[in-house]
Amino acid sequence: MPIATPIALPAAIAAASDASLTERLTESLAAFEGFVSGKILVWILLGAGLLLTIGTHGVQFRLLGRSARLVLHSRHQRGSLSSFQAFVIGLGGRVGTGNIAGVALAVTMGGPGALFWMWVVALLGMATSFAESTLAQVFKVRNADGIFRGGPAYYMQRGLAIAGHGGLGRAMGIVFAAMLIFSYGLVFPMVQSNTIAATLGSSHEVSTTVTAIVLMLVTAPILLAGMRFVAKVTEWLVPIMALAYLIVVAVVVLVSLPRIPGVFADIFAGAFGLRPGLAGVGGGLFATFLNGTKRGLFSNEAGQGSSPNGAATADVAHPVVQGLIQSLGVFIDTIIICTATGLTVLLASPSIYTPGVQPEWAETTLVQQALADALPGGWVVWFMTFVVATFAYSSVLGYSNFAEINLSYLGGGRGAGVVLRLAMTAATGLGAIVALDLAWTMADIALALMTILNLVAVVWLSRWVFAVLRDYDRQRADGVEEPAFIAERAELPGVLEGDIWTADKAAARVATLREEA
Repeated sequence: MPIATPIALPAAIAAASDASLTERLTESLAAFEGFVSGKILVWILLGAGLLLTIGTHGVQFRLLGRSARLVLHSRHQRGSLSSFQAFVIGLGGRVGTGNIAGVALAVTMGGPGALFWMWVVALLGMATSFAESTLAQVFKVRNADGIFRGGPAYYMQRGLAIAGHGGLGRAMGIVFAAMLIFSYGLVFPMVQSNTIAATLGSSHEVSTTVTAIVLMLVTAPILLAGMRFVAKVTEWLVPIMALAYLIVVAVVVLVSLPRIPGVFADIFAGAFGLRPGLAGVGGGLFATFLNGTKRGLFSNEAGQGSSPNGAATADVAHPVVQGLIQSLGVFIDTIIICTATGLTVLLASPSIYTPGVQPEWAETTLVQQALADALPGGWVVWFMTFVVATFAYSSVLGYSNFAEINLSYLGGGRGAGVVLRLAMTAATGLGAIVALDLAWTMADIALALMTILNLVAVVWLSRWVFAVLRDYDRQRADGVEEPAFIAERAELPGVLEGDIWTADKAAARVATLREEA
C-alpha cells in the first residue's frame, strides 16, 4: 500500500478530522431535530389543528364542497394572481417527493396503520391551513409590481402590532422570513434536485453532472421570468402531473379490486395495534402513530407557514375564499395523492412489501417496484421517472415564490430578487451532485422552529380567523352568493389598517370578479 509522505500525512489527518467533525455535527443536529419534531412539534401541530377545528366549527368538513367549487371559480385575474394560480403554487410546494418516498417510508417504518394516522393529521391540518391562509389574506399588502405580498412574517408583524406587541411581531417576522429563505430558497431545492439525480442515475444511468446542467437550464429561465410566469407554469404542470399519477394508481386499484377491502382492514387494524403482524420496521403501535403523524405533517405542510405566502398573492373578494382553497390543497395532497401511493405499496406482492420487513429498495424505488408488480411492461420505470422529476421540479418552482415573498418582507428589492433566483438555480444544480446530510438536517431544524413560530402566531391571532369566518358565514346565511369582506363591518377584534379591505375596494373587486367569471 502507498506510504503517506510527511507533507501529505497532516493533510490526510486534517481531512479525516474534518469528516469526523462533520459526521458528529450531523448526528448531533439530527438527534436534536428528531427530539423537536418527534416529541414537541407533532403534538403542537395536532393540538393547534384540534383547537382550530373546534373554533371554526369544523370548517374543513362543512365547507369542503364549496372549497372544491371555489378552486375553479377564477382562473384569470387582472393585476394580481387568480385564486387558481395561488392554489397551484401552494399545491406545487406541497406535492413533492414526500408524496412518494415519504409515504413509502411511513408504511415501511410504521406499517399499514401509518396511513390512517396520515389521514387524521391531514383532516386536522386542513383547519390549520385554512387559518394560516385566511390570516395571510387579511394582513396582506400590495407590492409595487401589483402582486400582493403576505404570509406568516406579515401577519406576525401586523397582527401582533394591533394587539400592542409590534416589536415582538416584527422580531418574529424577521426570524421566520430568514429561516424560510434559508430552507425553501437554498436547501430544499437542493434536496429535490438530489432526488431527481438519484432517480435518473439508478433507473437510467444518467450522470449527476448532466442532470445538474439540465436542471439549471430548465430552472433559470422560469425563475428569472418572475412570479407571474412561475404561476403560469405551475398552473398547467401541477394538475397534469397529479392527474397522470392518480390515473395510473387508479388502474392499479382496479386490477386489484378484490384485495381493497383487506388492505383497508389492515390499515385500520394496524393503526390501533389490533394485529401484531402489521407493525412496521420501526416497532409497534407508537411507531405506527409517530411515523404516520410525522410523515403526514411534513407532506401536506399545514402549519409550516409556506403555503400562506402563495395564498396571499390571490385577489379574492373575501379572505375565507383562499383559506378554503388552500385547505383543499391539504386534502388533495394527503387524502388523495398520499393515499394513492400508500395503496400502491400495500397492494404489492409480499416479495416487494411485507409489514415489518425492511424492503431491499429505497423508498422511491419501492413505489416503482410496486407499480411494476401490478402493471406489465417496462414503461413503469419511465413513468415513475417522470412523476418524481415533475413532483420535485414543481416544488422548486413553488419554493421560489415563497422565498421571494419573504425576501420582499426583509426589504429586498428587484435586484435582491434576481440574486435569490440565481442562487436557487445554482442550488438546484449543486444539489444534484453533492451529499446533503448536514444541509438537510439544518433545514429540518429551521423548518421545525419556523413551524412552531408560525403556530404560535396562528393560535395567538385565531380570534381574527374566527371573526372573519363568522362574517363569511353570516353573509352566506343572508343569501349572498359571493360574500365580500369589508373590514369595518366584520366585527374584527381590532382595527385593520390599510386600504385593501375597504368598502370601495370590495365593490370594485366584486365587480371585477363577476366580469371575469
